[in-house]
Amino acid sequence: MNEPAPHHVLPRSADGEQLELPVLWDAPVTDALDVLRDGEISVLGRMPYSSNATFLVRIDHPATPTAAIYKPERGERPLWDFPAGLYRREIAAFELSEALGWHAIPPTVERDGPFGVGSLQLFIDANFEEHYFTLVSEERHHDDLRRICAFDLIANNTDRKSGHCLASRWGPIYGIDQGLCFASDFKLRTVIWDFGGETFDDELGAAIRSAAEPPAELGQWLRPDELSALTERAQWLADFGKFPDDDGGRRWPWPLV
Repeated sequence: MNEPAPHHVLPRSADGEQLELPVLWDAPVTDALDVLRDGEISVLGRMPYSSNATFLVRIDHPATPTAAIYKPERGERPLWDFPAGLYRREIAAFELSEALGWHAIPPTVERDGPFGVGSLQLFIDANFEEHYFTLVSEERHHDDLRRICAFDLIANNTDRKSGHCLASRWGPIYGIDQGLCFASDFKLRTVIWDFGGETFDDELGAAIRSAAEPPAELGQWLRPDELSALTERAQWLADFGKFPDDDGGRRWPWPLV
């Protein structure tokens, strides 16, 4: 069996040197959005091991330079079960996470970049040797991971690999790579099953129930049938009142990391 590809490897320069990233900072969401929307984009390199064209970019802005991940629509590989424009789902994921008050998805906006329109997401400075299977072993991470788990259930994430959970150097854990979310047919695939059977606490349960009335902003990025299915999933999960189990062992992505 082939070993899975590394879950997160930064591109290198032409001479093989590790690219030097600009300043990375834990900014308030509104400030980060301003930088992403208005900063000048310069491509640093293409992220390896990505199914679609994914670029590490520098964002120059008067507030501060930063790094971001740019996913242009024209670099997407066609899929039979998702329409073109996967980048729109990346933005919808951020909008939903913010509406729920979870801040589990890095700030993400639509930009017309060097290779056309796509998503631009704040780069999360993290220890890339860490991933879900290492993070879940420490109880201090569980609240963040529970929120990502609940998010994936509501958003119908079909590709929550272990390496898509990043522990930022400023503390919170973020979920990345949400392009395969929000299908109207239930097709959940995730590695996060450790909380199966746990009852939601009041705060998490209230947020899940609020998702049954999705924010109006999602209508810009998702189809009506996808919004309707999101509402049904959130309502079911709120009524169920706890994290489900995968008794059949069929709802796992591959590779796992």
